[in-house]
Amino acid sequence: MFKRVGLFLLTNLAVIVVISIIVNIFGLNKFLNENGLDLTSLFIFSLVIGFSGSIISLLMSKQMAKMAVGARVITNPLNQEEFWLLDTVARLSHKAGIKMPEVAIFEDMSPNAFATGAFKNDALVAVSRGLLRSMNQNEVEAVLGHEIGHVANGDMVTLTLLQGVVNTFVIFFARIIGYLVDRIILKNRSENVGIGYMAASILAEIVLGILAMMIVMAFSRYREYRADEAGAYLSSRKNMIAALQALSRSKEEPHLPEQIKSFGINGKGLMTLFSTHPSLEDRIDKLKKSL
Repeated sequence: MFKRVGLFLLTNLAVIVVISIIVNIFGLNKFLNENGLDLTSLFIFSLVIGFSGSIISLLMSKQMAKMAVGARVITNPLNQEEFWLLDTVARLSHKAGIKMPEVAIFEDMSPNAFATGAFKNDALVAVSRGLLRSMNQNEVEAVLGHEIGHVANGDMVTLTLLQGVVNTFVIFFARIIGYLVDRIILKNRSENVGIGYMAASILAEIVLGILAMMIVMAFSRYREYRADEAGAYLSSRKNMIAALQALSRSKEEPHLPEQIKSFGINGKGLMTLFSTHPSLEDRIDKLKKSL
């Protein structure tokens, strides 16, 4: 939790500094004038900045994920296990109505898997060595079905769009708050905003960013239930429940990097409001109730 929030705060601070430098150098702060804030220009500015980062991250997601975990894409299977992986992903993706994604293995002994990619028909599904070692083939098949469900449901794109929307409103309202603090509380009457505007905007963006993260994480948890249902459909409900039970018995904590943690199968160990995944117990219970 603290690692995640700390990384978030540092990232946001860095983004704000970079944006501020670009805005000042290129004179992009047209939303600030002698009459105050031009809200239309500010919203357009916020929209462009808010969506730029999330869309660029989505387009780079496959390469970033491969580098982050050191994933090896299976192009020429080296053994029977890799042949089985390719064959299973091909069968499940055909059933889900999407083109076969790239399949990769990454060397991590915690049981996990993830899917990512900007497009349904150009995705990546990766499994950890720990997942293959700790589960039987029926359970692994269900996990692969869960990840293919993420791809077929368009979860990567939807999450990116949601992140862009919340980013837009965070940037928009943070600058309004900064302006009000500068003009009303600090009573700055000069043509240009003062240091109070910058400080208040940074603080507001951090606070609003944390609240926005709760919204994104709530949607991420909802996606997991849908992906579990997809895994149950593509494999079987029995296999999906068994896979989640195997994850709950694991003593290994998931080690996916922050940028792809929300796309993993296993996300235990985080506080509820900031968790990318519901508890495994809740997910198992929900699948059992729908039997």
